[in-house]
Amino acid sequence: MPVPDPSSPAFAPMTRRSAAVRNTGRLEELPVCLAEEVPVALVYNGISHAVMLATPQDLEDFALGFSLSEGIIDSPEDLLDCETTSSDLSVSESLAGVPEQGLSLELKVTLRCFMRLKERRRTLAGRTGCGLCGTESLAEAIRPVRREVVPVEVSAAALARAMAEMPAHQTLSQATGATHAAAWCGLDGAVRWIREDVGRHNALDKLIGAMALAEADPADGFIAVTSRASYEMVYKTASAGVGLLAAVSAPTGLAVRTAEAAGMTLAGFVRGDRATLYSHPERVT
Repeated sequence: MPVPDPSSPAFAPMTRRSAAVRNTGRLEELPVCLAEEVPVALVYNGISHAVMLATPQDLEDFALGFSLSEGIIDSPEDLLDCETTSSDLSVSESLAGVPEQGLSLELKVTLRCFMRLKERRRTLAGRTGCGLCGTESLAEAIRPVRREVVPVEVSAAALARAMAEMPAHQTLSQATGATHAAAWCGLDGAVRWIREDVGRHNALDKLIGAMALAEADPADGFIAVTSRASYEMVYKTASAGVGLLAAVSAPTGLAVRTAEAAGMTLAGFVRGDRATLYSHPERVT
């Protein structure tokens, strides 16, 4: 396998270039920062399972969080090894002549998990805004949450604090304006950890991986996201055992039904002092 070069563009979460900016009738060439997205293949025991377009940072968190939220492994101990490799893409000639690279996360999981994966294996070709691309059957698209969530009670002020604190921690978004974030927040709303990515599902998977590595207790907080609350966001949050998801935008109908079935509190339009509570509103005081 090729040895990854840390200085390679494939490992940079953002790049700098110049762009023409029109402001008050004038056209100026100014430096700008662009968030990067690269194809990231998740390869389990030598077999490619999924390819996602993701921001190339916190990839070990991403590998663990994706593996957990997709039910490929049951605990962090089931992931025995993770190695990142890079390779040139054959389509690089079509991208303005700029060599493009892809990354592979070579994951070694326990035999038990690998055999289970082979039984229900699917090809999942991910895009920035989609978490179910490539699912082979309708039955696989909508999955029940198989883990009990931990109910938590928080104040409305805690939800507001979480959303207010997140921007200061979103360094990549501050530079580029192009990334989503998912944050683990204490019951008082204080942001403890945050992960960013061009894809909201990827940011959440990175956060779930970081929480698993830190052995975070789901009873100690909630997750806040800078996106809408789609079914996949609710499913991943509930699969991590977390009892409350706060989103800055709206949920979907399927997301609300999934939250209700999982016993999870779902808050949308969390902005300033307001929040719309779609399930278990009695847990937000």
